This record gives sequence, structure tokens and C-alpha cells, in this order.
Amino acid sequence: MAYVISNALILCVIRDQVLRIRASNEEQIQLLQSLESLETLQLDFWKAPTKVDSPVDVRVPFSSVQSVKAFLEHNGIQYNIMIDDLQTVLDEEKEEMRVNQRLERNTGTFNFATYHTLDNIYKAIEGLTAAYSGLITRQQIGTSYEGRPLYVIKFSTGGTNRPAIWLDAGIHSREWVTQATALWTVNQLASQYRRDASITALLDEMDVYVLIVTNPDGYVFTHSSNRMWRKTRSKQSGSRCVGADPNRNWDAGFGGPGTSKDPCSDLYHGQRAESEVEVKSVANFIRQHGNIKAFLTIHSYSQYLMYPFGYKCTNPADKTELDALGRSAASAIASLYGTKYTVGTICSTIYQASGGSIDWSYDYGIKYSFAFELRDTGRYGFLLPTSQIIPTAEETWLGLKKIFEHVQNNPY
Repeated sequence: MAYVISNALILCVIRDQVLRIRASNEEQIQLLQSLESLETLQLDFWKAPTKVDSPVDVRVPFSSVQSVKAFLEHNGIQYNIMIDDLQTVLDEEKEEMRVNQRLERNTGTFNFATYHTLDNIYKAIEGLTAAYSGLITRQQIGTSYEGRPLYVIKFSTGGTNRPAIWLDAGIHSREWVTQATALWTVNQLASQYRRDASITALLDEMDVYVLIVTNPDGYVFTHSSNRMWRKTRSKQSGSRCVGADPNRNWDAGFGGPGTSKDPCSDLYHGQRAESEVEVKSVANFIRQHGNIKAFLTIHSYSQYLMYPFGYKCTNPADKTELDALGRSAASAIASLYGTKYTVGTICSTIYQASGGSIDWSYDYGIKYSFAFELRDTGRYGFLLPTSQIIPTAEETWLGLKKIFEHVQNNPY
């Protein structure tokens, strides 16, 4: 809309907003789910409507803002504005990255406290492997749909087919704090060997594999075209829409609850289990290795630490041990900055979701399978400020160490 006042043209621009909605009963949940299914509104649910006691976060395009608010108010559904002007936040984030990259070029020092492009992350991996050549190596375990390498960093002090821990991040491309946290963790693991007794003991007995960017095509797309992109970038036969949700594409209850058959949905499960080459590459690596003892994956946001199952709402055989370990890790996380994590199965903690990686790894026989959902609980969502990268990584490190120590001391 445009208004002319005193011969001056003033533009009134309505931007995308992020709303936090709170349903008070099952009927309101169903109403929100009906909104979710309306493609014309182009809603992007950051936290889906599943439970009465769980807030629903949704990005609403400017063209739908008034309609959605009117719908909520008409049905007595409470909401508040989580992010008033999404574009302003995105612009500020982009400008901060530009400034930080210029400073890095001028100083020649890598800054772990900012977000980076894929090229910069891969350059950082090269630098780390050179600096710690006696401890870490870079391995390519596959190639993305668009031809980008999938680089895993291997920590090893020698030996063959040793028991190992797997850690990945960035399977959902817009969750930038996960890639940043994984990169910081790699540097921490490398620098603390021979300095930290528990890390030294771990790496003297076990190998650790870290995949910092599990979905490189999607990550590049979040930098070049759509910051809120979640999926892979594979072409879907017979559809104008692109990509599948790589964390609905594993062979664990594939195609079940919490997924979509619609290629345009953010929850589209793909044409078949492991149809996404990024998922297939990781699954093949795990199968070929044959001695992975822990499978850890880092997501954001909501501050959860979860274990199987998600595709079904039954407890795993190892629930007692996994729950105790999860709570111990959550306590370690909270010990630094007071950040509180909720611990439990995926189904009981958030919602039923099929085709997830830790369900697959647990069913495959990897008992210590955990998913971290990092900061925050909704103030910033996927747009966590750079000032929180290092604190997030530091507290996550404490939780990871608890799990590392337990895995090392409890072989199975």
C-alpha cells in the first residue's frame, strides 16, 4: 500500500511475521492442522500443531498475515507475535555475516562466533586437518544431489575398525547454529586431546566421526536464495516442487505419521526410504563401518534431548539407561548457563515423526542414539543471534562429553 502525504511518497510494507500460537484444546489443534494443510496460505510451521501443551510457531507470509490472525481471533485461539518483521532480522543477519567475513579476510583468523558459508566451512575443515594432522583426517563419504562433497572429519589415534562415535549436524539446512556448533566441537575435540583427561582417554580408545554439514545443497540454498529452506534440493519426479525432508527419509517407519506424501510439503518423506543421496551416504557409511557405538545428531530449536522412538509411541528396550544418560547430559548442559533441556522419547517429547535418523540407528543396533535440539525455545527460533553461538556450543559440549564418557565406559 502507498499513501501520499504532503507530496511525499511513504511506503507501508507488510513483512512476513512469525507467530507463536497456543491451542487450549484438541479442537483448536485440529483447526491449526487445517491451516497447515492450506497450500494457498504458504505457512511455514517451525513447530507443528501436535499437542495442546506445546506452542505452535509459524512463519506467515505478509499476504496471509491478516487472514491468519482473523482466523485465530475468530476461533478464540491465543497468539502473540514472536518476530514482528522477519525480513529485518534476515537483513541484519546477512549484514553481520558480510562484516565478519571482511574482518576474517583482513585478520586471517577464522571466527567460530559467526555463521559461515559452505565454502568457508570447508576451508576451515582443511585448516583444522592441517593443524591437527596427527589426529584428524578428512574423508569424503559421498556426494550431494547437486554434486557437493559430503566431508566427514575422523578423529583417530590409530588402529583399525575401532569402536566409534558418530556425530552429525545440519540435516535441516536452515538450522545454522547446528553447523556452527559442530564446527566448534571439532576444534574443541582436536585442541583438548592431551589437555582434557576424558577426551584423551576417549580418543585413545575410540574413533569419532563428525559430519558438520549433512545437507550441503540445502545449506547453500539458505545462503543464496531462501534462508528458511529446510529440505534437500533433489528434483521430484512429476512435481514442480523440490527436495525432501532428509530426517523423514530414513528406513524407520518410513512414510508413517509425522510425514507427508506431498512433494511441496516441508515434511515430504521422499520417494522411498534413503531416496535422498545424503541420507543414503550416511546410512551406507554406518553399515560399512560396522562398529559405531553411538549415533548423535544435532538439530535446532527447542532445547530437547531425545532418544527413540519417533515413528512409534512405544519405549525402547534401553529406555531406563537412555533416559538416565539423557538427564545426566541435560544436567551438564544446564550447569554452565542454566539452559534447561527436556529429555524423553521423540514421540513423548515433541510428536510422532517417522523416518528419523536416530530411530533408524537404534533399530540398526546402535544403542546410544540421541538427538539434540539446541537453543532457543522460541524467542529467535532458527535465527539465533551470533552472540549465542559460542555459549550454545560450550554448553552442548558438556552434554556431549557426558555421553562420550558413558559410551566409552559402557561397551556393548
